[in-house]
Amino acid sequence: MEILKLPHEIVINENRIGERVIELGRQITLDYRDRELMVIGTLKGSLPFFADLIRNIHLPILTDFISVSSYNGNMQSSGKVKVINDISIPVKDKDILIIEDIIDTGATSKFLFDHFKSKNPLSLKICTLLNKQCARISTFDINIDYVGFDVPDKFLIGYGLDYQEMYRNLPYIASVKRQAEGF
Repeated sequence: MEILKLPHEIVINENRIGERVIELGRQITLDYRDRELMVIGTLKGSLPFFADLIRNIHLPILTDFISVSSYNGNMQSSGKVKVINDISIPVKDKDILIIEDIIDTGATSKFLFDHFKSKNPLSLKICTLLNKQCARISTFDINIDYVGFDVPDKFLIGYGLDYQEMYRNLPYIASVKRQAEGF
């Protein structure tokens, strides 16, 4: 049964996502070998990516989540990020890897980087499944250490990405066709 009954185009299929997650897990495992890594997922969007990725990081890891929002149910970021729920494990003197679903304007990632940097981690890196570089705002320029896919400037849903809290459960990434926007 088709979950998404809107005009859409699959941008990244389930197999490509799975292959890339394995590759990212291997690279992270190599980069952090012999170190204690704390992986922090950004809720809710990163959840599927986070779960698949940590199963492919072959190290002992600590995990935690932070919930932030900048979309507020809209199709574009407001640019103002607020913490809904913060992490519960201290990050001081730990190697931290922030897991994002998508980085577009860069506002959320810059906010998270600064938020965790102020807590004195040993190191701090960012991993994102999707990088929408064309949407980046120069004042939010950030270094992304691990990127799954570069994506076009389209509104994307699936594999954690939502529209008004729906469609996160799609096993692929899709763009909603223009005539359907505003649904």
